[in-house]
Order: sequence, then C-alpha cells, then structure tokens
Amino acid sequence: MAGRRETALVLFSGGQDSTTCLAWALDRFECVETIGFDYGQRHRVELDVRPRITQRLKRDFPHWGARIGEDHLLDMGLLGQISQTSLTQETEIAMQANGLPNTFVPGRNLLFLTFAATIAYRRGAKHLVTGVCETDYSGYPDCRDDTMKAMQLALNLGMEERFVVHTPLMWIDKAETFALAERLGGDKLLDLVCEETHTCYQGDRTHRHEWGYGCGTCPACELRAQGWERFRTIQLPR
Repeated sequence: MAGRRETALVLFSGGQDSTTCLAWALDRFECVETIGFDYGQRHRVELDVRPRITQRLKRDFPHWGARIGEDHLLDMGLLGQISQTSLTQETEIAMQANGLPNTFVPGRNLLFLTFAATIAYRRGAKHLVTGVCETDYSGYPDCRDDTMKAMQLALNLGMEERFVVHTPLMWIDKAETFALAERLGGDKLLDLVCEETHTCYQGDRTHRHEWGYGCGTCPACELRAQGWERFRTIQLPR
C-alpha cells in the first residue's frame, strides 16, 4: 500500500475506539504517532492508561511496536474552562433542551483535529486517524461523516496541504468495533482493549467487568457493555 511509506497521526485518548484506531493505523502505515488532549475531563484517568496501552502494544505486537513513533500530549485546559459540560465539571449527566446530552463538549473534535493537523504539518504526517462514528455517537454533531469531510476540506485549504482524515469506525457500532479489534490483533488485542482502555465518563477504574473497567451505569459504560454482549452472542464477521 502507498500509505505504508507515510506517517499517520492518531487521535489517541486511551479509550476503546481510539485504541482500535491505533491498531488499525499500525496495521497500515510504516510510522504511527499519537496525540492526546488534556482538557480538564472528569475521566482524566484515560490519559493515564495511554502509555500502558502503547507499552503493551510494543510488547505483545513487536511488528507494530517498531512502527510506534512519538506521542504528543497537549494541554487544552481552556476548552474545559469554557465548555461547562458534565464531562468537564461535577454535573449530573442528562439530556439538554436541544436534544443533545450534556456530555457533548462543543467544538471538541473540531479543535482536536485542528491541533492534530498543526502537529501533523510540522511532523510531515499526511494521515489523521480519529475514532468518531455516526453509529454510536449519541447525536454529537462533531462526530458525523459530513463534519469530518468538511474538516478535511478546511484543513487542506487553510494549511495548503493534502491531509486525509481517516474514520475507520464511522459506520460500525461497538460490537463491530470489538470484532475489528479481534480481526486486527486476535485475543491479545481484545484482552488489551478490555484490560487497559478506559471509556467510563465517571473515571471509575475500581469496578472490573467482562468488557473492562467502569462504573457500569454511565452512558459510555452502558454502550460498551451492550456492544460486548452483542459481540459475544451474535456471529459477526471476524
């Protein structure tokens, strides 16, 4: 593949989706760098698991480990200060009058892609990989396919570049995301996803479930648990 001679930059939060996307990129590109964002999220523990995930990838998948490049962690605290959402302050998770959950952080993915492209520009990376999707996106408008296409166009016009924004999970659900991880790395990658990644909005790393750690009751945990159950009980392409 032509892409194997190029560098990809993966938006890597430490969650199930971004970890699966990281494996997807490692399977395709010769060099893969990662970028994470500290925006004052309540579940900041997701940032703590990031280095453990990459260490296990290097240990358990040496053919991928050699491709893992530099990690970039950006301080985006201002976003947390101005967003006033249940992910950035101690507020009960609920639906808003506009039909969106208050876990929606306005502009988050738009800013993340912009800053990722800024790093990619400097690093000579042409491929940006993000785990957004329309299937399990809770209605977040900045996760839609149209948004990603518009962002790619804006970044390329504004930076006079030819970035490609890859969204490997755009049209699949959590069950299919588990199946994709299994196809990419077998039981070892599935175990890594369950044991090391973090999705819980409450930042709970004390309760261990079959599908991983979390409170088990927040929307992110419920979505992940339902996906795991469907993955285990329904025959999916693997």
